[in-house]
Amino acid sequence: MSIRQGLLALLEQGPRYGYQLRAEFEERTGSTWPLNIGQVYTTLDRLVRDGLVTEVGHDDAGRVTYAITDVGRASVATWFATPIRHSDRPRDELAIKLAMAATVPNVDVRAVVQAQRTESMAVLRDYTRLKSTRTLSDADGDLAWSLVLDSLVFAAEAEVRWLDHVETRLLRHTRAASSQPSEATEAAEARRP
Repeated sequence: MSIRQGLLALLEQGPRYGYQLRAEFEERTGSTWPLNIGQVYTTLDRLVRDGLVTEVGHDDAGRVTYAITDVGRASVATWFATPIRHSDRPRDELAIKLAMAATVPNVDVRAVVQAQRTESMAVLRDYTRLKSTRTLSDADGDLAWSLVLDSLVFAAEAEVRWLDHVETRLLRHTRAASSQPSEATEAAEARRP
């Protein structure tokens, strides 16, 4: 998720200071993407630099309050209107790990898959349990949190299905490799009269 765009979306609802933005971001995402306050302020500094946000003063406690600019509003509108491309997402570390494991000698790829499946199933159970313990009210925050949680559940389910697929492919590959005659056997067959 783009922290930059998320903070802009929050600021579109009115001026806020950094700790408010952090708390609201985490509340709306069910704390699934916790933010470091330093990351929030670094992002705000960049948003100010880029003309998307402006400092509008200080609150009663002396905290700097930020507001979105017209350019920032246009940026948020564009973000909401533009689909996220798969090429824009970070690399999938698990896919890279399994690709490497499948091509590096002396790695038990099935053990790597099984360890990941165990972890993914535990995560899926945790998300499902969390989903069943929280009741959805009409509040926007609850809806936002529920949508994020649904996304995490679907992603975990997809990862488990993909791991099942990987294991099936490995089994087929192993069977195919073991059924092919070795080079020595082929050479011996070729020398027979």
